[in-house]
Amino acid sequence: MSVTVGVHALVRRAHEERVLAILREHGTLSRAQIAARSGLSRTTLSEITGDLLGRGAIVKVTTDAHRRAGSGRPAELLALDPRSGQFLGVDLGHSRVRAVVTDAAHEIIASGVTPYAATTSLPARIRAGLALIDGLGREQGINLSALQGIGVGVTGPYPAGTARADVRAAFTETLRAPVIVDNNTRFAALAEAGMTDARDVLYIRLSAGIGGGLIVGGRLVEGAGGAAGEFGHVPAVPGGAPCRCGKRGCLETVAAIGPALAVAGVHSLDELAARRDEPGVAAALERIGDAVGRVLAAAALVLDPELIVIGGDLSRAAPVIVDRAAGVVAVERVPPGHDVAGAGRRDGGEPRPVVRAARLGDDDGARGAVAALYRQSPLLAGYSNLDGSAA
Repeated sequence: MSVTVGVHALVRRAHEERVLAILREHGTLSRAQIAARSGLSRTTLSEITGDLLGRGAIVKVTTDAHRRAGSGRPAELLALDPRSGQFLGVDLGHSRVRAVVTDAAHEIIASGVTPYAATTSLPARIRAGLALIDGLGREQGINLSALQGIGVGVTGPYPAGTARADVRAAFTETLRAPVIVDNNTRFAALAEAGMTDARDVLYIRLSAGIGGGLIVGGRLVEGAGGAAGEFGHVPAVPGGAPCRCGKRGCLETVAAIGPALAVAGVHSLDELAARRDEPGVAAALERIGDAVGRVLAAAALVLDPELIVIGGDLSRAAPVIVDRAAGVVAVERVPPGHDVAGAGRRDGGEPRPVVRAARLGDDDGARGAVAALYRQSPLLAGYSNLDGSAA
């Protein structure tokens, strides 16, 4: 029974997306015009448009310019509601919460950010997120009563038990919509992977903490315990500084923002960006990039990705980190004894993996949370968190 219900829901969702896509492409249309373009029966289309109207995703537009043949009555036309938020993505990061709202056309219609201290508790972060969302609705005139889904990204490994339940319960109770919860860097990986045709992508975010995400064989990977992509706790410096995880020398003790600023002798990312070409600062950044590159090269040997994406505030402030990491990967990616000239290339062409900086900005986690809600991407095949009840 549950399988049948699930298939029915997927089919219905596909029909809804077809109708929304048609309105997105062609603008205001009559039901007859939508039926002709979609191939849906009159009964099915009536049910789909009725639900979309009820949720506020589309609106009725009546005009005398479109009359039913022979009736003399104005035709009832349908159009997307440009101010109705349909999907909400939230990134509860280490030092700020970001939110984006998209409409039925999957276009961002509102976004915002609220900073907080890195020591802020999860309940306080949740409250900050809800306050931000409320402000977006009031100040930017966005209707949030018709939300179809909410994606919430959190820091660290995917939360289990009470933490996960608390996040979901708070957003569900306040906003009355299905909620999925996952690691914010995994959501960011999804957003970045959605911008490429590569089926095997490794993403790492260098920020207040370090996390990542894996796309393997075209699918977003969670791991048995939800911790896939935790590159921050891979050893980078044997016997190095103590890490908050209890180990020593983890990549996070070298390439997270705090340690990076300390070793570079600066006090902020702005100062780092301004002084990054000074010899002492540049040398420190090169060492950080080398450490990141060694971790990524080891992962590349195991996963053989087509693409490695490096994102986060630190990499944006110091692009040399990406350049150095790419150089290390290019050298260490090739196993000893292999043909350096030919290994790591696809059909003898472009070196593999390609290593580049992230293309999205600070809102990549929130964008990825929204992307997960669309449930359209093949990257999400088999992804367990798509059912709000299981999130």
